Amino acid sequence: MPLFYPSPRARGPVSAAVAAGLALGLTGCVAPGSAAPEGTRLVLADGAELGEFNPVSGYGSTGVSPLYEGLLRPDAPDDSSLPELVPALAAAEPEVSDDGLTWTVRLREGVRFHDGSALDSADVAATYAAVTDPRSGSPIASDYETIERVGTPDPLTVTFTLAAPDPGFPARLLLGIAPSELLAPGPAAASPLNTAPVGTGPYRLESLSAGEAVLVTDPAYRDGPAYVETLVLRSVPDENARAQMVLTGEVDGTVLPPRLAAGLADREGVELVSVATADWRGVSLPTAHPFTGDPEVRRALDTALDRDALVEHVLGGHGEPETSPVTPAYPEFESTRPAGDGTPVENMEAAAARLEAAGWRPDPDGVLRRGADRAELELAYPAADSLRRELASAVADQLSGLGVAVEIRGGTWDEIEPRAADVAILLGGGDNPYTVDTQAYRALHSRSERTAPLDNPGGYANPDVDRALDAARAATDPADRTERYREAQRAYALDPGYLFLATLEHTYLVRDTGASGPAPILEPHAHGVTWGPWWSLHRWESTP
Repeated sequence: MPLFYPSPRARGPVSAAVAAGLALGLTGCVAPGSAAPEGTRLVLADGAELGEFNPVSGYGSTGVSPLYEGLLRPDAPDDSSLPELVPALAAAEPEVSDDGLTWTVRLREGVRFHDGSALDSADVAATYAAVTDPRSGSPIASDYETIERVGTPDPLTVTFTLAAPDPGFPARLLLGIAPSELLAPGPAAASPLNTAPVGTGPYRLESLSAGEAVLVTDPAYRDGPAYVETLVLRSVPDENARAQMVLTGEVDGTVLPPRLAAGLADREGVELVSVATADWRGVSLPTAHPFTGDPEVRRALDTALDRDALVEHVLGGHGEPETSPVTPAYPEFESTRPAGDGTPVENMEAAAARLEAAGWRPDPDGVLRRGADRAELELAYPAADSLRRELASAVADQLSGLGVAVEIRGGTWDEIEPRAADVAILLGGGDNPYTVDTQAYRALHSRSERTAPLDNPGGYANPDVDRALDAARAATDPADRTERYREAQRAYALDPGYLFLATLEHTYLVRDTGASGPAPILEPHAHGVTWGPWWSLHRWESTP
């Protein structure tokens, strides 16, 4: 059957029964849940390195992984809204105390890890303890800082005691669970789980080399072996090489930047899958900088940007313009644009007038200056990311028309992070987007000693935004919580600290042949080929 998911602009909700016919090169045909015939294999190329399969380091922390499962998992008929979080390792929905401080989860009986050991509450407690242990150096630890204690009243019951009510806590229950015996104290980067993962997921790792991981269906999985018996993941950093591998049939699918994928979608035998996400791109503005430290400058730059042009020309139409990390996918979203709602020319004129009123005047070379301060800025981006390079270049071009000199510079994160207070950074967000708290708090709340290096790296601080976000975290009434998040958005719109650009559509190029599965769901920032069309590979079936 043909494979095509049109842009969200052009499609309505897609029924879960509408499946994608995707590229497998499968042989044989079996009913779901029965033994997969030998030779049913899928080969996918990804740009990421292999060998970081540790949930303590964040692998599978948003509930989608062929190797691990969390207490809950995301599920939805399509990618048009936030997914529902439903029981996975949990036997039922969590029970929440009246004060919102205790969450009780009952585990499924009879679940076993790939090494044959039985899952129990001690494994859950050990996994969460490892993530929050400072010795682990877990990059996702800040997502779980509201947890005060994880209790194990019996082998199949887990209790989470929180420091404050957290209505978004179900999103914290997506974390993949590993055996307690393999969670020794120490840096997560040195854990054996990185290269020898042991989870409860539908696939287990059979072999791993620098360039290839081979996953095979676990015959002991509770839903039975998967129809796709073998999943081969190949690490191919060069995106053009990955595209060529799909065109020649060397691999069955890959993830690509949107314009590259769209340019190849009309080739015989391949299709483009475009998936809506909460994955935003934006530019952090250093508040200690002599130019962007001026709130009037930040308002002017926010007004001047033509985000529709960025989506059209850089993303090839595969995205949505945004001015906040809280997007229309969230019920808490509120559209707040006090400026920048005219035509691109009108917006640029309004921004220029704001800068002039703030005392910025052009030099003979056309660059604005106020006293000894010049309107110049360095915009850093990860050099290996071609899409961020293109966005950085486009932003620099647009702001040059305002009299702002932007120098773009690629580097590694190790080079960029120490300079976060001095340079703008082309950021990506939406790491754990299945609660609006993570989406908003990481980007907009003022920094603390526990803030991750790339969360609010420019040092944005607005007390009204902080108060609203903190109140939202503590609110138990859903209506009050929604209003607090909307209050934070309104306060931010009056005093922006970033140049939010767009949310992306993730684009995948696949070969078309005979198997199908559930339609893609709304995706987080980190994705790759275990997302997109393949996010629920163990639920695939042969198509007639």
